[in-house]
Amino acid sequence: MPYLDAVTGPAMGRRYNLDANQYVLGRHPDCDIVLESGSVSRQHAKLIRSGVGYALEDLKSRNGTFVNGRLIGDTTQLVEGDSIRICDIELTFHEDGQASELSVGGTESSALGIMMVDDGEEAPSSRSVTAKLDVRGSHFGVQINASPEAKLSAVLEIMKNLGKAVSLDEVLPKVLDSLFNIFIQADRGFIILKDDQGQLTPRWVKTRRPDQEEMVRVSRTVLREVMQKREAVISLDAGSDSRFEMSQSIADFRIRSMIVAPLLNSEGEPLGAIQIDTIQQKGGFENKDLEILVGVANQAGIAIENAQLHEQVVAQKLVEQDLELARQVQLAFLPRHSPEIPGYSFYQFYNPANQIGGDYFDYIELSNQRLAVVMADVVGHGVAAAMFMAKLSAETRFAFATIDDPRRAVATLNDRITALEAERFITMTAVVLDYAAHKATIVIAGHMPPILLTSKKEIQEPGESVGGPPLGIIPGLEFESAEIELQPGESLTLYTDGIFEAPNAAGVQYSIDRVRQQVRQNGGSIAATGNEIVSHVKKHIIGCDQEDDMCLVILGRDRPATA
Repeated sequence: MPYLDAVTGPAMGRRYNLDANQYVLGRHPDCDIVLESGSVSRQHAKLIRSGVGYALEDLKSRNGTFVNGRLIGDTTQLVEGDSIRICDIELTFHEDGQASELSVGGTESSALGIMMVDDGEEAPSSRSVTAKLDVRGSHFGVQINASPEAKLSAVLEIMKNLGKAVSLDEVLPKVLDSLFNIFIQADRGFIILKDDQGQLTPRWVKTRRPDQEEMVRVSRTVLREVMQKREAVISLDAGSDSRFEMSQSIADFRIRSMIVAPLLNSEGEPLGAIQIDTIQQKGGFENKDLEILVGVANQAGIAIENAQLHEQVVAQKLVEQDLELARQVQLAFLPRHSPEIPGYSFYQFYNPANQIGGDYFDYIELSNQRLAVVMADVVGHGVAAAMFMAKLSAETRFAFATIDDPRRAVATLNDRITALEAERFITMTAVVLDYAAHKATIVIAGHMPPILLTSKKEIQEPGESVGGPPLGIIPGLEFESAEIELQPGESLTLYTDGIFEAPNAAGVQYSIDRVRQQVRQNGGSIAATGNEIVSHVKKHIIGCDQEDDMCLVILGRDRPATA
């Protein structure tokens, strides 16, 4: 029977047997073969029976149909192994008669012909002719001198092949392909692995004939026994083996003979199991075959462990690449340079605890010679906080650019953030600087008030008494403001809690008092004040991981130049 194998796409690993006169392929649910991709046309292509095979016709699709990389126009006859590409989905056409294999990546595998079956508890004794082999401590080989020379050569070949494999998609089919060459009596083989939650998951299945693959059911009864006891078992008559007499799946499979071996990692812990079985009454497995499978399983276990480690490294690198890209995107939301306003100086510092963070600051140029300086802290840090920060950036710019009154701008921003129902709140300090009149209007929403260094070297915290709650909790709030006049040499320091809550090795936080002290000690020098605060915080936490995002912004009115 001809069939299609899904190589990529949402149905990757699925097989479509072809026995009707035609099949419509497309995105619409009424299609015979549904391809779940937005770029696929509703009715994209059609398979038409042609003699003993099939031809493929494009149904004037939007993105075309490709066979072996070539865009087809009229009907194209398919031959064994042809690659069909429809948008981002690739299918392979097979004519008939080949041993079939399925790659299965998830526990919901019945749609792909795999079903995990719970059969009940094992019986206490055995009445059939069986053998066992404890695989613990045998990672570096087992005695296989009972095997014919050809089988020994095949085992050595699989060891060689596995040594070159670096991914599970390479290791698993090579194991089963080699076993089918070694054990020509095998009708079916499969590999089960534990997932991250410890659940047994079918990962690769191979059958000798395509007509055997309609529903491959896998018995947990057998797998649990070999994994828990770390023993490989062979049953020469599985149907009458009392250890498995409650395994209805074995009876349903018509299994006559089977070998099952655990797959162990380098520390002897079970990763999964491998099974081969046969439904043939004659020419089944022999006891000496058990050692062969154990030898393969031991090598496969190490190769699988290495492949998993390799995939973890690759996955981690991809995560790091994604995080680095996210960091670059996030930095694009933040100012690259300080504003250039005659008579004023600015300092800025931003350092997330991870590659991306939830602290936010911005300079928003307003009408009438005004500048909004905004600092905010999204609760938490990491990816979720960074994504919320991106939304906050857009909403903040819109609110302050369209509403002149800073109090109403913050109130509007609060309503929009609350409406998101994101279950995250934001603390914020907004300073609207009128650099022509040298006045600053301060609105606070659950954040620390800015530190004002006066011309008399005094420390004040304007806005402390009029601060409102954080954004995103209660809609419909009104916010108050405080207004100050900046004299020459005076400055405002805005900061997030990652600065003053930074703990050292003893768990002692840097503290707000030390921030105030640094502001006072450095006088009116904006750059010196910022650099000293950052330097002291870094020294304070030396030898410790940074636990929270850090953000620091200082704005100050310059002293007039002396003659």
